[in-house]
Amino acid sequence: MATSSSSDTKFLLTEADMPPAWYNILADLPEPMSPPLHPGTGQPAGPDDLSPLFPMELILQEVSTDRFIDIPKEVQDVYKLWRPTPLYRARRLEQHLGTPAKIFYKYEGTSPAGSHKPNTAVAQAFYNKVAGINRLVTETGAGQWGSALAMSGAFFDMEVKVFMVRVSFEQKPYRRALMQAWGASCIPSPSQETEAGRRILQQEPDSRGSLGIAISEAVEEAVTRSDTNYSLGSVLNHVMLHQTVIGQEAQKQFELADTYPDVIYGCVGGGSNFAGLILPFMKERIDGKDIRIVAVEPTACPTLTKGTLAYDFGDTAQSTPLMKMHTLGHTFMPAGIHAGGLRYHGMAPIVSKLHDLGLIEAQALPQTAIFEGAVQFARTEGIVPAPEAAHAVRAGIDEAVRCRESGEEKTILIGLSGHGNFDMAAYDEYFAGNLVDYEHPQSEIDEALSRLPTVAG
Repeated sequence: MATSSSSDTKFLLTEADMPPAWYNILADLPEPMSPPLHPGTGQPAGPDDLSPLFPMELILQEVSTDRFIDIPKEVQDVYKLWRPTPLYRARRLEQHLGTPAKIFYKYEGTSPAGSHKPNTAVAQAFYNKVAGINRLVTETGAGQWGSALAMSGAFFDMEVKVFMVRVSFEQKPYRRALMQAWGASCIPSPSQETEAGRRILQQEPDSRGSLGIAISEAVEEAVTRSDTNYSLGSVLNHVMLHQTVIGQEAQKQFELADTYPDVIYGCVGGGSNFAGLILPFMKERIDGKDIRIVAVEPTACPTLTKGTLAYDFGDTAQSTPLMKMHTLGHTFMPAGIHAGGLRYHGMAPIVSKLHDLGLIEAQALPQTAIFEGAVQFARTEGIVPAPEAAHAVRAGIDEAVRCRESGEEKTILIGLSGHGNFDMAAYDEYFAGNLVDYEHPQSEIDEALSRLPTVAG
């Protein structure tokens, strides 16, 4: 491992320091997870139920309780294009805030796709290729996942089709172009290409779409074509697993920095970047380490702070397995905020379980506040955060300000899951004063929750 000084700004690892295996939190949870249920029978879903969507290796990872799962050499070789990613000490931000706190951020924006998403996209493309699948279909919100899978498809010579939530398709044209540059096709969702999309458009011709709808379209195409598998960028256990390279690297980097985080902030939509950062630290939290872990979500899609822990569908058309998760209801339609990657009605079952056990906290922030924090960060640290990651940035800034007021010398870790270089239209809207904070009336949330499926037992 490379040597560093506590006075350094960057804490860097070498390729030799890359984690050789993914860490699986299912080995260390205080109690087991609830199983996914078949959408038709309501019974626990088995491997055969998932095989129309995923290769068997990913299905086995989904249910594995092995503490570590080896990362294949072929995946490691691609990871080396950008991993290990840097851990930064935000010294200029600390000085600007006048805080005694130490602020660190783990930066995933150095990947070619600009976010953490390739950590699982590369793995999923590899396992599908080995299984003889040459075509993948998926959905994307802001386009970070779609572009990551498009890149991974190019690396493994696979065809990729992406259903992109229509509001983001219109807001973020350069993420669309990025997918096309890597050879993928990108379709605005809801579309006329699937029965699920046509049904939504018949009911609401001007629908701006949601991740739930886009998932329905992608799953429908996967199950109706024998040459195609479905790929998901968040929520499922194997996706959380692949992302744990982030937290494992961060642990080594804090050894170089000769400190340890007192509090960790990560943004949450489906939960993958948050889980990837915090799960290796969660093992220590479960073992008694004094560390706060906070998930930060938008007030416009408050899954953890206002949702219900229940079995629900992962998509609007009710075609996915039922998962026990914090949910706003599969029919919930979030406002068209610019943090498109956080506009999802459900939360990863693993993250939901940790919240239910009291091992993590959650808070919700409005979009004008998060852009204000993002600009503050950009003007001190130089990196323009993606709107999603800006939620964690703003929460970390608020914690540092509290430390200034209390005199506490906490160590704060922020998960900076991606850059905002393709989100400048959102920043234009912020600078023009056009962004609107949105908080759904409780009646709308209650109405969506009233449609949760009934599950025996």
